[in-house]
Amino acid sequence: MDLAINEAWKYQGLTYPNPSVGSLILDKNGQILTVSVHRKSGEAHSEVLAIRDAYSGVTGDKTISESTDSNYLHNYLYENHNGIFEGATIYVTLEPCNHWGKTPPCSMIIEKLGFKKVVIGVKDSNPEATGGAEFLKNNGIKVEFCNGECQERANKLIEPFNLWSSKQFIFFKFAQTLNGNITDGVISSDKSRELVHNLRDKIDLLVIGGNTVRVDRPTLDSRLVDGKAPDIFIYSKDSDFDRTIPLFSVPDREVIISDNLSLLQNYKYIMVEGGNSMLKEFKDRISHLLLFVSPTINGLNNIQLFGDPNFEFLFQKKIGTDLLVWLKRESSL
Repeated sequence: MDLAINEAWKYQGLTYPNPSVGSLILDKNGQILTVSVHRKSGEAHSEVLAIRDAYSGVTGDKTISESTDSNYLHNYLYENHNGIFEGATIYVTLEPCNHWGKTPPCSMIIEKLGFKKVVIGVKDSNPEATGGAEFLKNNGIKVEFCNGECQERANKLIEPFNLWSSKQFIFFKFAQTLNGNITDGVISSDKSRELVHNLRDKIDLLVIGGNTVRVDRPTLDSRLVDGKAPDIFIYSKDSDFDRTIPLFSVPDREVIISDNLSLLQNYKYIMVEGGNSMLKEFKDRISHLLLFVSPTINGLNNIQLFGDPNFEFLFQKKIGTDLLVWLKRESSL
């Protein structure tokens, strides 16, 4: 389950409005066949992608190896699986869905392909999608839920989804050098910047400070991934801005200039960018931080995490030459 959870963290925030979910398949002899993750709303869920990858790996049939069309994958696998999953076990960080939405139910393909056992990280809190565990049990499949540390990690993975589904998920993103400098031009690697643009393509709103806009004159779009430009909230008491700053000329976006943070309640999924002043201003509103650490040392303008020691490490991975780190404020939820 740890492998499935770690894989899902790599796509945290990118599957909005869906949760980030990982799956792992063991064959009947207990050998790992594949670890896969849901990557984009509307595409196949992690269970189906794991089954796709395991099928292609075992059979050598590459017909479906690149497809993310859930309906196509379901139908192809129903007709061609040849019993290769009989006796197999699938680990899923979130209870398999049990309803017809943008994709067919994952519970159905697990049952039809003959899996012996399903291990689930956490039950789905969405009343529309839940019920997969009960369906599988009723069809003779052994179902186990994680407990202890495994359950705790699965719950932490799903927290952003639970927040944006029920009320609002706000996270703070920043990049720094090894010694904490955040102001010396472009800090992050190309891969890190591409991920940030992917996140901008998904979020409802990007919040940034007025001084940053005036000094950096940013565009704040998603051009590196050909994505949509998010709406912008410029947090500033002074509404006087040079309208030739590029962010104002991006089409199909709303730019709000205000110091009234109650306006944020109109948005579900929000990313905040900035330095110390913004971090302090939003410290009681954000639940998570996304940090990119560049392997360089320069400057002296270091960021301070509000002098708050209650940060919990959730996940890290290398991205380009940088280190990506997800953190959570323990007092935020």
